[in-house]
Amino acid sequence: MTANPYQAFVEGFAKLVAQGKGQAPGGLAPAARPELAADAPRALILAPHPDDECIIGALPLRLLRQMHMRVVDVAVTLGSNVQRQPGRLEELHNACHFLGFDVVLAVPGGLARVNRTTRENQPDHWRASVDVLAEILRAQQPRVVFCPHEGDWNSTHIGVHDLVMDALARQSADFRCHVVETEFWGAMANPNLMVASSVEDVADLVAATSFHVGEVKRNPYHLLLPPWMQDNVRRGGELVGGQGGAAPDFAFATLYRVSRWRDGKLGAAFAGGRHLGADDDPAGVFDP
Repeated sequence: MTANPYQAFVEGFAKLVAQGKGQAPGGLAPAARPELAADAPRALILAPHPDDECIIGALPLRLLRQMHMRVVDVAVTLGSNVQRQPGRLEELHNACHFLGFDVVLAVPGGLARVNRTTRENQPDHWRASVDVLAEILRAQQPRVVFCPHEGDWNSTHIGVHDLVMDALARQSADFRCHVVETEFWGAMANPNLMVASSVEDVADLVAATSFHVGEVKRNPYHLLLPPWMQDNVRRGGELVGGQGGAAPDFAFATLYRVSRWRDGKLGAAFAGGRHLGADDDPAGVFDP
């Protein structure tokens, strides 16, 4: 009987994950990053939890490395476990220092009760949280804003989406930026951008995620980031490229939905879907 040639292939994946579990998390020297101008344009990541900046960080990392944009992670919350919040904040600073991202804390300890139940039933608390993010947007004047999409399953991820939309609506009439919606817990039905990542970038995102030591010791999800990004190539080939379309020759990718905020509302950034290869210039995605 002929041996299944894919058995060794699959065993290779299992062995890599087992080897990865033997690697101590964090503790690495910072990755190389460009020198940034004092007035470098800014990209904000509105992160529901510490570690989201790494998981969805493929495009932000490319904006830093290729477009020399200043990437600022806005820690909207520090998680619901109050005892873990100081540790999670330290881990966040370490992860962002590794990648070259700046960190802004929404408020000391992070915002609380960021979810749709609060939005519907505690309007005063919600309004105060919107005020915080609206002021951060005014102060930072970002060219690009990253936030979860409206169906990203986790209640805080969905709450951050709503919070960002409400904060954008508080901006002046001439405020403009690109809004890039992200996914992790819940897949988007209609992404319009698939961004490839190089092996180097993926390795750096895995390493950065490992700096969230307390989280990855509980669940070593940093080791599953590469296969998740491989599956995104499968999905993106048709969700972004069109049903029945051929998947591009990407090894790793992340899916996003890009829109423009202009005249107080979201609008289309471009027609159809786009694939951004690992060596392509991302500037064209953010044409004025």
